Amino acid sequence: MPRNSESTSRLRQFIDHEATGGLILAGAAVVAILLVNLGLNETYHHLLEERVRIGIGALTLDKSLHHFINDGLMAVFFFLVGLEIKREVLEGNLSTPSQIVLPAFAALGGIVVPSGLYAFINWGNAATISGWAIPAATDIAFALGALALLGNRAPLPLKIFLLTLATFDDLAAIIIIALFYTSQLSVFALSGGLACLAALALYNRLGGERMGIFILGGLVAWLFVLKSGVHATLAGVALGLLIPLRRRDGSSPLHELEHALHPYVKFAILPLFAFANAGLPLDGFSLDNLSQQVPLGIIAGLVLGKPVGVMLAVLLLVATGLAKLPHGVNWRYMTGVSCLAGIGFTMSLFIGSLAFSDLAIGAQVRVGVVAGSLISILLGFAIMWPGKVR
Repeated sequence: MPRNSESTSRLRQFIDHEATGGLILAGAAVVAILLVNLGLNETYHHLLEERVRIGIGALTLDKSLHHFINDGLMAVFFFLVGLEIKREVLEGNLSTPSQIVLPAFAALGGIVVPSGLYAFINWGNAATISGWAIPAATDIAFALGALALLGNRAPLPLKIFLLTLATFDDLAAIIIIALFYTSQLSVFALSGGLACLAALALYNRLGGERMGIFILGGLVAWLFVLKSGVHATLAGVALGLLIPLRRRDGSSPLHELEHALHPYVKFAILPLFAFANAGLPLDGFSLDNLSQQVPLGIIAGLVLGKPVGVMLAVLLLVATGLAKLPHGVNWRYMTGVSCLAGIGFTMSLFIGSLAFSDLAIGAQVRVGVVAGSLISILLGFAIMWPGKVR
């Protein structure tokens, strides 16, 4: 089989896999909402507050199930994100400038404009302004899942564009979390985490190939970072970037880990995260809830800011001749996919959990993220569904 055909086949498999994961993610969120609103609210929250203890003696971690999912299991998700970013940079859609210019600038526009809209709506409110980054994120699994439902109406280059844009979104979210959503730092713990990662980087540089050493070192780094005040998921990203792409025999530990982790992340970890964070009580819900500053800022950012930011960036690059639309993609498709980029779900909820500890504001975040993501899906479908089946 020719190399290009093989790459295309792998990309289709990846997109199909992400689409399935997106549907399961949606199902987990719906289950959480149903439980909370069908008389099992106390049971739901009691389950999430159950203690999870791991370790021996003084080295024991004691966290609620909710914190264990958000700080522990999500570190595995971010580890996978780190692996995917490294692979894309070295041999994928981010490996050449011509492939990354358009989605990179589109992602930048899709971060700046929605963040600015949220900040504008919440300006002057010290209690809510810290959520400015919530509408900046795009959920890869949900967005690709929604696009996959269009079937052959959406050309493959459009899916590649969305995948690459969402990858840049993830990278930006990692940087934002590191810079703006850290608590008071423990210099000792942070130094310990950095020392572990530096040792693994040296081991990689010297040609080390034993995955057991990388995983063990990564676990120790995660424990240090967890205690440092920097969010522990960042240790997962760093570890992913340190995994070697190739062994001396030509095989790829990075590809092997990606392949092994995908089913667990897409079909277990992300659905668990959605279940633990999407429980939204609907009793007393009204349109007035959407007009509060937090949900209004999130909805405005996801529904208006994302497509406006993405389209302004694309229009600018195409008008100046710095980039072209992907093959087979017209302006209607580009407008539709820019709306789908407003599906923030997982990453938006995650950033919201870091931005706000107040339960009442957390509920407002869920309202805004769920409403904004649903409206973005409907807008994207309405724009692209009349397209010709290919």
